[in-house]
Amino acid sequence: MVGTVDAVELKAEVHACVGGIGEVAFLDIREHGQYGDGHPFFAVSCPYSVLEKQVRVLVPRRTAPVVVFDDDDGVADRAAAALERIGYTNVRVLVGGAPGWAAAGYTLYQGVNLPSKTFGELVEHACHTPSITAEDLHGMQTRGDNIILLDGRTPEEYANFNVPGGISCPNAELPLRFDDLVSDPDTTVVINCAGRTRSIIGAQTLIDFGVSQKVVALENGTQGWALIDLELERGADRFAPEHISAAAFDAAKARAADLATRDELSFVDADTVAAWRDDNTRTTYLIDVRSRPEFEAGHLEGAHHAPGGQLVQATDLSVGVMGGRIVVCDDTEVRAVMAAHWLQLMGRDVHVLRGGVGAAATHTDAAVDGVSDEIAPHLTETDVNDMRAGMADGTMVVIDIRSSQSYRDGHVPGAHWALRPQLPGFASHLDGKHAVLIAEAGDGARLAALDALDLGAAGVTILGGGMAAWVAAGHAIERSPDVPADANRKDYLFFTGQRHMGNKEHMRQYLEWEIGLVGQLDTDERAAFRLPDA
Repeated sequence: MVGTVDAVELKAEVHACVGGIGEVAFLDIREHGQYGDGHPFFAVSCPYSVLEKQVRVLVPRRTAPVVVFDDDDGVADRAAAALERIGYTNVRVLVGGAPGWAAAGYTLYQGVNLPSKTFGELVEHACHTPSITAEDLHGMQTRGDNIILLDGRTPEEYANFNVPGGISCPNAELPLRFDDLVSDPDTTVVINCAGRTRSIIGAQTLIDFGVSQKVVALENGTQGWALIDLELERGADRFAPEHISAAAFDAAKARAADLATRDELSFVDADTVAAWRDDNTRTTYLIDVRSRPEFEAGHLEGAHHAPGGQLVQATDLSVGVMGGRIVVCDDTEVRAVMAAHWLQLMGRDVHVLRGGVGAAATHTDAAVDGVSDEIAPHLTETDVNDMRAGMADGTMVVIDIRSSQSYRDGHVPGAHWALRPQLPGFASHLDGKHAVLIAEAGDGARLAALDALDLGAAGVTILGGGMAAWVAAGHAIERSPDVPADANRKDYLFFTGQRHMGNKEHMRQYLEWEIGLVGQLDTDERAAFRLPDA
């Protein structure tokens, strides 16, 4: 029998782990939209739709204590059973789910990446990080002032849209590549992201690393720019130099060494990391903070990839166990020091791999990502013609498990829409029938197939080529702007979900949400961070 824990007990347990006593993975197994609509501060999103895939990254030690919760609708029990099936041995369910947490008097926070976003606001308060407004920046550009604008987001985000004139240099790369980007001591350096967190962290990173130039954050990032009716640039390709000069490298190494000394950062060797990872009583994460091309060219066995800026920006996408040990690595220690500097201030037990990845970085696999054949077998394919015939003669039922928005935009006529946790509602359709799944990603379909078979489907296959194959065959698609109904769209984050699509009201709501996070913290939540009060 799976154990249970109530909200009061669990909150005390979570904060003990934050304080360094024990471990617990507090997993919200609801879908993305439900999670974003309101969840406990330290809860980590691990949707049931992709549970067995994501949990391997978030909770690499299968003996770690895990607590799962839902909307008090029974999905958590299914999730707990799924985790036990793949080898997790210490799983409990939160009594009452998210409603039970709220009923105990605890806050359910809107939004995502709560600890990281809140940390950014705390950094600004504690460090008094200097900033300028979009109006200020526009005026400086118009006058031709001596400035450089560096975009601290991922290259992919930058390519989608950016403040005109900006150069892509993700936050973790800033201290490593700075001297090759900025040679004039009189240049004012402006760091931006899409909102606030990475602007603040990027600017404060350079300040903490001790660069001599004036550094400021762009207040409210690209959203601040758009809110005063200035046009964003799209498809820009100005990137920080890939090659690092010897002088820039020496300067970066010296600054990193100085910061590591001031922070009293822990450095560990490869043998220590290996011993930690073999320890079945404590969770250890090995996280490579280099760029994606570097990681893919060769990394340490079992390493998870999270570029350093993103590891700070969204720690909960990589680390699911409160109290777990984090080892960050790169090739020069500079980016690893950057990540460790911030993670330590976030209250994490963090260490830097001494000397970097070195010659042992020979693995080119996808690390621990993906779903193994032992968890879910690969699905065979049904082609378009066979599926049409099966729908016509009633031997096949088609379940579209793509996003709710994709289904609304166009689906196979007669196909049902359901997320994995919603499949029990289609048990009568599945019973004794062959189910054909239409999916955007094979792993999600493979996991959904497990549930479909448990619900009585005679067999499960996936539509070969997906919706693209259906359209290519010349068949009609059906659009349904109101189906599924909003109430059923558990995957869609309604909270400020359109802020990157030009919705100014959503931009304002999002920025107000970020700024207001600190004021929502209770005493225990605030105590998790090691920054002084402003």
